[in-house]
Amino acid sequence: MTDEPADTAATLPTDGQPDGAPEDHARDESVKEVLARLYADGRAYAAAEAEKQKLRAGIIGTGVRNAAIFAVVALMLAFASIIALLVGLVIALSQLMAPIWATLIVVGGGLLVTLLLLLAAKGCITRMKKAIAP
Repeated sequence: MTDEPADTAATLPTDGQPDGAPEDHARDESVKEVLARLYADGRAYAAAEAEKQKLRAGIIGTGVRNAAIFAVVALMLAFASIIALLVGLVIALSQLMAPIWATLIVVGGGLLVTLLLLLAAKGCITRMKKAIAP
């Protein structure tokens, strides 16, 4: 512990009265100064907070943009892989039957899988509508 007195936030000037009561004019000025300082500090805090939120929004925006780019590239690669698989199936089936029949079988199978996936999606939407209905 030190023997030094603690610093005070603000020392009000006194007018020489024995009880140490401040003069009204000096008190008004100090309140004005405190309010002006409070206003300035509030504006500085608000500006700093706004800058922080702008930076945060920029970081989030960059992350979302990069994730969207990667997702689009992944989807394109997935579609290309599916096309390659379907072409491979046509070529493989062409050795067992006529190429036109192989193509029709692969297209029909693809459309059947598409129909099943759409029916499953419709079922999900129907269940969701029933769950949220009042």
